[in-house]
Amino acid sequence: MSNQQVRAEKALEQRARRKAKRVGLVAQKSRRGIGRIDNCGGFRLVDPRLNTIEAGYRFDLSAEEVIEYCAAV
Repeated sequence: MSNQQVRAEKALEQRARRKAKRVGLVAQKSRRGIGRIDNCGGFRLVDPRLNTIEAGYRFDLSAEEVIEYCAAV
């Protein structure tokens, strides 16, 4: 992966986090155990008020899917 691709990916992840924050959710990205049955290495959306997972139970959302989900809420 080139340096430019890494920057673009990080920017997309930050955009997803900002979108989630605007609708009152937290976008959490998995950092450990990637490849396990309960961890696909992506994002999940959490409602911090209720401490419940809204989407991506298995960290299976991409940054683009987080943005789409938040736009639909």
